[in-house]
Formats: sequence, C-alpha cells, structure tokens
Amino acid sequence: MTNEEWAFFERFIHPARAPNGRKPTNHRLVLDGIFWIARTGAPWRDLPEEFGKWSSVYRQFRRWTLAGLWEEIMEALNGSGAVPDALQMIESTVIPMRRSRKKRVGVDRSLYRLRNLVERCFNKLKKARRVATRYEKTAESFLGFVDIMSIRLWLRHLST
Repeated sequence: MTNEEWAFFERFIHPARAPNGRKPTNHRLVLDGIFWIARTGAPWRDLPEEFGKWSSVYRQFRRWTLAGLWEEIMEALNGSGAVPDALQMIESTVIPMRRSRKKRVGVDRSLYRLRNLVERCFNKLKKARRVATRYEKTAESFLGFVDIMSIRLWLRHLST
C-alpha cells in the first residue's frame, strides 16, 4: 500500500484500545494483509507471517466489515464529488432492447456510451482472486472484499 493510500485509510481507522486492554495492532500492516488475501485468493491460514498472525488479521477484517467501515469509506468517496453523477446512475436500464421485443423502452445513448467504464471496473475487480472466485463463506465478507477492492481502485484512479 502506498503512503497516499494509507493516509486516506488512516482517517477512518481509529487505533483504539481493545476491550481487553491490549495495544492495538499495526493497522497498516493488517490492511496490507487484507489486500494480500484479496489479491491472491489464498486461504487466511496461508497469510505470510510478515502481516502478523492470520487469525488477528481475519478477526480485524471481520470487525471492520461488520462495523460498516468499508461502506463509510465508500460514502465518503462518493460524497467527495470525485465521480460525476452520470456515472453513479449507470445500471442495466442503459442496455438497449432487442428489435424483436414487443414493449420497447427508450435508451439514453450518451449514458449508454459510458457503460464501458462499468464493464472495465468489473474486469479490474475480478483481478482480485478473492472476489472473482467468491471464496468467502458469508455474504458480509464477500461484500467487504468487493468494497475494499472498489475503494482501492477508486483511490488509484483519483491519484492518476
């Protein structure tokens, strides 16, 4: 993770003491471990020792996911105005219907032209093996990985 990416994430991750009084772990290292798992698709137990204990990284990932941290970050990025409103509204209703369809719905051609951005985003998300193969057992964890990789793509896009 670059220093710029960490500076962005650091605002949202508050190093508070755990209820048992332990010192907080190195959150940057934990986040790097989560990114490594997302990219490689490896099982949690195969996380390299340099990121810390796999169980600690997994537990922190679950805490952040269940607390809604990733959604909070997505909302902050969305509210920043970095993405035009037109791109936020692209969905399947921009797809043209077949000519043989009896009931036809109009298509906004200018919005439809932007649809390739969404398709390219899905392609980039699938480079993260954890997302492409859906190894997660729970919907919350899978969505957490989708959010994490989306945030990372968004940050990299903004930095270019």
